[in-house]
Amino acid sequence: MDTALFFEIHSDLPREGPGRRLYTKKAFDMIPLLQQPRILDIGCGPGEQTITLAQLSDGDIIAIDIHQPYLDQLMERARQAHVDNRIQVRSLSMKSMDFPKEYFDIIWAEGSIYAMGFQNGLQAWKQFIRPQGYLAVHEMSWIQPNPPEEIANYWKKEYPGLTTIENNLSVIENCGYTLLDYFPLPDDAWWELYYRPLEQRLQELRKKYKNDPKALQVIHHEQEEIDLYRKYYHWYGSVFFVMQKQ
Repeated sequence: MDTALFFEIHSDLPREGPGRRLYTKKAFDMIPLLQQPRILDIGCGPGEQTITLAQLSDGDIIAIDIHQPYLDQLMERARQAHVDNRIQVRSLSMKSMDFPKEYFDIIWAEGSIYAMGFQNGLQAWKQFIRPQGYLAVHEMSWIQPNPPEEIANYWKKEYPGLTTIENNLSVIENCGYTLLDYFPLPDDAWWELYYRPLEQRLQELRKKYKNDPKALQVIHHEQEEIDLYRKYYHWYGSVFFVMQKQ
């Protein structure tokens, strides 16, 4: 995909994946109260959940992403919310983190762990969590078995690691975590701050690139994901898993 076009599509959106403050809070409330926790937000994007974490805790947060404009947007939001004194941003890949061992009380990742794969992420990030610390992620999962062929084939190509909730629960246990709880993100978490603004952006860009077949192909691919969710949302979604390091 054309990187410049990708970021034109995705720049200045409220979120870069499903989620809402309500569901960040629901997951955070599953973690016992910690005084001034060190929190790492991996793949933070423009940082809607980062701000929420700062508001829900009295801790310090390091937020990482590989796209600097997202980090700039996050810090502007943090200043507006008066929590910028407790948030640091770093342009850093989740695959090359260099933090001290057992440094964080909580690692948080909303919709980003797919970049490594669920099991790989749980294994790689565990070293950075203090003993009995916490990891909260949401990950794409099949919510019902035996999905229709159209959507099964789409995700087999787009994200071969997509599996059932039950399989992900087994991965959590096998990677040395204790599950605290989990919940699928409801339909509104996809539409309110993600797909609806994204779909509006795609409509605008179709007009801009009406004479550019390659750009229109990229736009069509983005629209396809939205259309398939609209059609098959009962079969799959993003599931929040909150766990504790054993």
